[in-house]
Amino acid sequence: MEGSTPYKWPYDEDLRPSNTALIVIDMQVDFCGKGGYVDLMGYDLGLTTAPVEPIRRVLEACRAAGFTVIHTREGHRPDLADLPANKQWRSKQIGAGIGEVSPSGSRLLVRGEPGWEIISELAPADGEIVIDKPGKGSFCATDLDLILRLGGIRNVILTGVTTDVCVHTTMREANDRGYECLLLADCTAATDPANHQAAINMIRMQGGVFGAVADSEALLKAFKNLPSMTKPISIMQQKQNPKTPATVQASNDRATNGFHEPTTTPSGEADRVLKVPAKPYPYTLPISRTALIMIDFQKDFMCEGGFGAALGNDVTLLRVSTLFNGLVHEQKYHLQQSIPLSKGTKIYDLPAMQHVCMNNMFMGPVLSKMFSWLVAP
Repeated sequence: MEGSTPYKWPYDEDLRPSNTALIVIDMQVDFCGKGGYVDLMGYDLGLTTAPVEPIRRVLEACRAAGFTVIHTREGHRPDLADLPANKQWRSKQIGAGIGEVSPSGSRLLVRGEPGWEIISELAPADGEIVIDKPGKGSFCATDLDLILRLGGIRNVILTGVTTDVCVHTTMREANDRGYECLLLADCTAATDPANHQAAINMIRMQGGVFGAVADSEALLKAFKNLPSMTKPISIMQQKQNPKTPATVQASNDRATNGFHEPTTTPSGEADRVLKVPAKPYPYTLPISRTALIMIDFQKDFMCEGGFGAALGNDVTLLRVSTLFNGLVHEQKYHLQQSIPLSKGTKIYDLPAMQHVCMNNMFMGPVLSKMFSWLVAP
């Protein structure tokens, strides 16, 4: 995308409706309206409302192109059970006590109250995802990460308020989780212009330490250059109407169950796929995006004289059948003898591998297939 700094976003130039989400952060009455949380703190509402029109234009374009749209709302339970004491104390010191009733009659930053609602100009459309968060970051104590991953999202476009607090925190959380982030400078704002600019400057440091920055016009121009496509169906629409096809055109790679099942590796090469006859349903594993995680196969848990046995557990229940023992040793032998190993590659003859539990109907077939794949020519 031209116009983003300090690099051309996204880094791999893979920008599609099916892998990108727009996140509109905390555009609520409490942050943008008279009598709300920010207003009672004495800040200029002209600053927090400045992004409304740019966000509206981006929202309209994202909806038309079929991008996933997610809104967030900061707020606490009516009983304030999720409100940290130090946060409540701080809010009272600045004249806007969270949970207290404002002059407009709304309890500040409390879920279900008028001030907690998203402003009408940017209200979520039917089927758009809304994340309710108790803190500054949109990932903390929410299901946002799960929703993004199930939807095959890897790029996130960040808008909303405030740049230096909730937007920046969300961007940092997303970056740490591997999402490719773009912040739209004119679609965000802070209660102090200097804080807004400082937050923008931080993103550009170290070659884009948290992602990239652009303005909304650059993004809208990039949208016009996307390949022409029929509007895809959103994740929420799929879940609300299971009979609806997951896609309405071939280029949309989102599967009916919301999982992303690519046919190529991240480097663009053809992927290898395992189709495992697991129960109660078959399982398909794209090799480049699949990890085999062996959890706690330690002598302390698996062998006589270890921690598990000391607790009185029958560790023989965890031992594998003779057949699978033979498979492990046979395949390990072939792997060592038949496949050239690159420098630094190590094979560990771990006793734990001999004690994999075969009682699980899923893991048995998966492990057998994985070992078979390891020695495939």
